[in-house]
Amino acid sequence: QVQLVESGGGLVQPGGSLRLSCAASGLLFNINVMGWYRQAPGKERELVASVTSGAMPNYADSVKGRFTISRDSAKSTVYLLMNNLKPEDTAAYYCNAERSLPRQSFWGQGTQVTVSS
Repeated sequence: QVQLVESGGGLVQPGGSLRLSCAASGLLFNINVMGWYRQAPGKERELVASVTSGAMPNYADSVKGRFTISRDSAKSTVYLLMNNLKPEDTAAYYCNAERSLPRQSFWGQGTQVTVSS
């Protein structure tokens, strides 16, 4: 299977920046999409950003222009650079990997991001 380990969360003031990392290990064949989701208390988990194996990014409207997702295939790692953070970005952030064949979805355990003054 696939193991995903996130790091980089923490407490930051509004307007600040954080970079999340997600290191993948295990059987990484056919992993065509990796991404980040977040879940705030009382809310559903939502897609933040994703990137394909061909480096095509996709962003939620709420983070466009502020967040950048990137993927280092050699290191099997995906990053999420978050700039101009807002209190509404506060959530647990989860790394996700999607295998195309067979269809499988893998999740990390999450890392907390708190934006507060």
